[in-house]
Amino acid sequence: MPKLSDTMTEGTLVAWKKKKGDKVSTGEVIAEIETDKATMEWESPEDGTLTEIYVEAGGKVEVGEKIAFIGAEGEAAPKEEKKKEPEPKAKEETKAPAKKKEQAETEKPAPAKDKKRETAPPQESKETKPAEKKPAPKAEGGDEARVKASPIARRLAAEQGIDLSTVKGTGPDGRVTESDVRAVTKSKGPAPQSKAAPSRIPAGEGSRISLTGMRKIIAERLVESKGPVPHFYLNIEIDAGPLMTARAELKSAGEKSDNAKITVNDFVLKAAVDAAVKVPKANASFDGDAIVQYNDVNLGIAVALEEGLVTPVIRAAQGKSLREISEAVKDLAHRARNKRMKPEEFQGGTFTVSNLGSYGIDNFLAIINPPQGFILSIGAIVKKAVIDDCDQIVPGQRMSIGMSCDHRVIDGALGAEYLKALRQLLENPTLLLI
Repeated sequence: MPKLSDTMTEGTLVAWKKKKGDKVSTGEVIAEIETDKATMEWESPEDGTLTEIYVEAGGKVEVGEKIAFIGAEGEAAPKEEKKKEPEPKAKEETKAPAKKKEQAETEKPAPAKDKKRETAPPQESKETKPAEKKPAPKAEGGDEARVKASPIARRLAAEQGIDLSTVKGTGPDGRVTESDVRAVTKSKGPAPQSKAAPSRIPAGEGSRISLTGMRKIIAERLVESKGPVPHFYLNIEIDAGPLMTARAELKSAGEKSDNAKITVNDFVLKAAVDAAVKVPKANASFDGDAIVQYNDVNLGIAVALEEGLVTPVIRAAQGKSLREISEAVKDLAHRARNKRMKPEEFQGGTFTVSNLGSYGIDNFLAIINPPQGFILSIGAIVKKAVIDDCDQIVPGQRMSIGMSCDHRVIDGALGAEYLKALRQLLENPTLLLI
């Protein structure tokens, strides 16, 4: 099973595009695999024949486990591939001594002395109990108190039930950082909080839909974000009249023109990128004991799919024109919906833009996609009565924009500075054409 995303630990083999015995070539699509982010087409890593398939459609396996064998012409799959029952054999071997003991006990006479011997094991187990209940918790508690760790790392460790004395610190002088605790949390898997969920479900449920890999990771990531990441929110309302005018002028060039295909969302994305260039401190992430400020603006775009939400990334977006961003967005969204994304195209975003305006949502506030420092929420353009510069009530067009910030990275003043730059660009859209 290939690792098709940075956070992927297991995958579901949705469908095989080739069958056993088919010849395949490098780059040819041979299967569809559902990762924690999306369902992707998997290409053959080499030329050869699909000699063996170990995981059928619908099978879920961990990254690194064998799913198929591609061999050269005439090459058979290794025999070892079919030896898939080492654990049952091991269990049988562990049971063997117990059977021998049972045979030995049945062969021995059963006088009172033997009965005393039979009661010995419970005495031994009582003797081992003190060993199991060593004053380790107290010692661990003392060790944990002496561990060098940031306040955030201590709080997160307490929430996740992690002993800080068992966490290897990567900060200065071995200091345990938030990133170190998160790494341990990921290795342990999600906290078993969901066990209590069934008791909260009302009786008479219609159906129970199992979570897909994408839905599971969305749930885990949102809990990881909303809990530990200190969100705060900023809101502005911009005059969208100039934006609509610019859009209409480009559309008047004719439907076949490339400029006519530029949407309001394209203007918003370009403005979001240019504002990050003007206010580079906002284009950053929190990383334990440091803030990482990025040189490139890698723009994440929220794309809704039937099974969930994905955020493909436009890399180095600061070097792209309005038209290039428009083309990149359409290409990424199309391939995301048709399961043709490459793993690296989901990774490395520095902030995300989520636009629900086309769904009729006037305003909303999104949850940050960690480790990014903020996410923008774009609402619909709404016609309403406004007061102009001459204090007259006139019809106008307004757009609401929300900014969810990680307070460890972005303070209120910095967020306000970014939104000020964004407003200036959107209310003067000709600046985006330069």
